[in-house]
Amino acid sequence: MAAITPHVETEFARAEARPKFKPVEMTALDYTPEIEAETAHLYERVKDVVPSIEWPFFAPTIKAINDLKETRNAVILAHNYMTPEIFHCVADIVGDSLQLAKEAAKTDADVIVQCGVHFMAETAKLINPEKTVLIPDSRAGCSLADSITPEDVRGLREKYPGVPIVTYINTSAAVKAECDITCTSSNAVKVVESFGVDRVLLIPDEYLAQYVATQTDVEVLSWKGHCEVHERFTGPELRAYREADPATRIIAHPECPPEVIAEADYTGSTANMIDWVKTNKPEKVVLVTECSMADNVAAETPEVEFVRPCNLCPHMKRITLQNILDALVYMREEVDVEPTVAAKARRAVERMINLQS
Repeated sequence: MAAITPHVETEFARAEARPKFKPVEMTALDYTPEIEAETAHLYERVKDVVPSIEWPFFAPTIKAINDLKETRNAVILAHNYMTPEIFHCVADIVGDSLQLAKEAAKTDADVIVQCGVHFMAETAKLINPEKTVLIPDSRAGCSLADSITPEDVRGLREKYPGVPIVTYINTSAAVKAECDITCTSSNAVKVVESFGVDRVLLIPDEYLAQYVATQTDVEVLSWKGHCEVHERFTGPELRAYREADPATRIIAHPECPPEVIAEADYTGSTANMIDWVKTNKPEKVVLVTECSMADNVAAETPEVEFVRPCNLCPHMKRITLQNILDALVYMREEVDVEPTVAAKARRAVERMINLQS
């Protein structure tokens, strides 16, 4: 699978050619009758999940962000775990990690604002080295990404010589640079099987690797990394929901522990979970993942009752309307990846995208 990898010199040239931005002056963010009228169509999207009393606090900032996107020629990418006022009211592209990675490669915007965690912004930068990539809060990290280092990957190479290493996209660019290809939860089985070998390392999420192993004949070796949101769910917790109402459908993310997946009616990536709910429209459903996603799906499927076991990701919740606006006003929190690391990490990401094509 060929990857298009610019020379390091080319990346430096592109960096020098990037547009230079200046801060813009902002008017007061007041909720006026004009703002109310101009944002009414957006409130229609979220009225079932955002109380009307909160909208006057959100609407002026939403209007300012959407205006600034035009001024900056910016596009906003929002992960499924963003809160509804971000996901439905300012985002241009929404989805899981794979969807965002693929769509980021197509944008002709000068500026990409990544509403998600830091590894997602790095991935957007890898695919768009000539564009300015911003993350509204650079402290938005990831417990899973932090569970493994480039040195750890090199140690695995020594321990398992010749065994391909697949890294979940939830890793730093430096870790991706040490691996053969990336994957997401939606394509992990396909990526693992793409090597045509009997044994593959899938890092760093132990539970994802264990789930993939149940879906393929390939031996899948794992690392003991976990997502701090998904690892908190338990089998007894889900059984209690089902016992309270046997009609409840339980939909789980593969980053959950095996005992949780065993209780689920369906297991899939965030995008696949959303598609399952929209297609099947169960009377009542539990989405076993970060709880803002339930709000976002509920806004589009008001006929479905959502039981919310609310495990919030503290890192995702660092992204707010206010710091999205600040990022666009001041063009701050820019994400860059060291060129030699970027060249190797980009190959791993492009191999995954090419495999999907």
